[in-house]
Amino acid sequence: MKPTTAEEFANLAQELELVSAAHISSALDEIGGTGATVEQLGAQLLRREVLTNYQLDRLLRGDRRGYFYGSAKVLYQVGAGSFARVYRAVNVNDGGILAVKVMRSRFAADPEKCKSFRREGEMGRLLRHPNIVAIEDVGLENNTNYITMEFVEGQTLRELIRIRGAVEVGRGIDLLQQLSAGLEYAHRRGVTHRDIKASNVLVSSLGRAKLADFGLAGIDVETGDKALGKVDHPRTLDYAALEKLAGMKDDSVRSDVFFLGAMGYLALAGVSALLESRDRSERSNPARFTSMIPLATRAPHLPRDVVDVISRMLHLDPQERWQTVSDVCRALEPLAEKYPMRAGTLTPSAAAGTPAADAAAAPDATAPHMPARKSTVMLVETTGKSQETLRDFFGKLGYKVLVTENPQRALARFSTTPVPADCLVLSAHALGDSAIDAFNVLSKDVFFSQVPAILLIASKQREAASRAVEDSRRKVLQTPFHAADMSKLLGELIGRPA
Repeated sequence: MKPTTAEEFANLAQELELVSAAHISSALDEIGGTGATVEQLGAQLLRREVLTNYQLDRLLRGDRRGYFYGSAKVLYQVGAGSFARVYRAVNVNDGGILAVKVMRSRFAADPEKCKSFRREGEMGRLLRHPNIVAIEDVGLENNTNYITMEFVEGQTLRELIRIRGAVEVGRGIDLLQQLSAGLEYAHRRGVTHRDIKASNVLVSSLGRAKLADFGLAGIDVETGDKALGKVDHPRTLDYAALEKLAGMKDDSVRSDVFFLGAMGYLALAGVSALLESRDRSERSNPARFTSMIPLATRAPHLPRDVVDVISRMLHLDPQERWQTVSDVCRALEPLAEKYPMRAGTLTPSAAAGTPAADAAAAPDATAPHMPARKSTVMLVETTGKSQETLRDFFGKLGYKVLVTENPQRALARFSTTPVPADCLVLSAHALGDSAIDAFNVLSKDVFFSQVPAILLIASKQREAASRAVEDSRRKVLQTPFHAADMSKLLGELIGRPA
């Protein structure tokens, strides 16, 4: 039943174990006690990040389900497909972050769909490798099938390339090496993926590439791990079309090699090797494969030896293709040594158009003929009083201020384009090590190399703050500090006055 008073709302939130009595009491004290409305109480709990928008919306509707799946407490939705939704969640037992994949309710009565969904989870639980998304649990909650897995803080390869464009050569080889390592491990256990595509490749904010979704995986009856059972080889329309074109009924291992090569093509060229379409007739058309633009034509700047390795992976004749993923791994090793990743490298499309990149390219952007805009800082601070104090402080300096209490959420927002603010300010006073860890991610991850950041530390935290990695765009500032010092530092980092 939909709550109509703050008391009913509070009782429902506590009954569902979403909010503690202490949080409710503290929130009510700030908004005027029991005379507050449902909306006021909900907004206050949301502002304090005690509830998420997802949880609040469901509570306001009176929903009693959809908050927990096994030990996972759902925070918010991060993805959706025709078959399932994916949520970010927290493990109530240890506080760890999880992803929860929940099957859409309309498929609950379809035994084949349910079997396929559960099989994806069971398969994943038995494949443990750093470059394969780890499955933690497969279960049923209120007649809804779900899978809990490790949460990869980042984006799919499809999203990464769509936002940032082609990656530099060393980075592309590194991604392909990681995916090859995960796939080689699966093949050694007799498991072929059968559905390698950009949306099934996750790339973390630290650059770790992982294969996801083994729901259509095939198992070799001779070499497959007996714990995985025996199944016929399912395949996507893309795999079926490739194998029909090559005159092969089922070419599992070498088909995985082909579509792995397509991931390398996408990463280095910035566009798909194959025409992308949802239309079944187009996806099964042989011309989709025979009319592929050669990688050397699409990306003429790439080194010839890199092009040759990927082109061989994409050879339409399976006899001419690399025969195993182990062959691919060996071919990539000398390329990785020859073309190492360059620290701090961003592709032109990644840097262009972001406030940080504009500042670096045009330090005189505030000249009379180019009017200055009001710069923005994102503040990460947990306590309400400190939030208000710092918000007022930065406001008086002439900055617009965004506030969050969660360092990981701030990093996730800075992984999008355009970035939400010109500078990230992390306060370690209450956050401690989590603020320092987030600050260090910015220096280590090439995708955050252009994000300016300031770490605020108290004098008693100097020892802990010694772990913080400073560079030209990341600085540590001890409190208390003068307004002039902060203003000068922001001006240096952002590249334009406030």
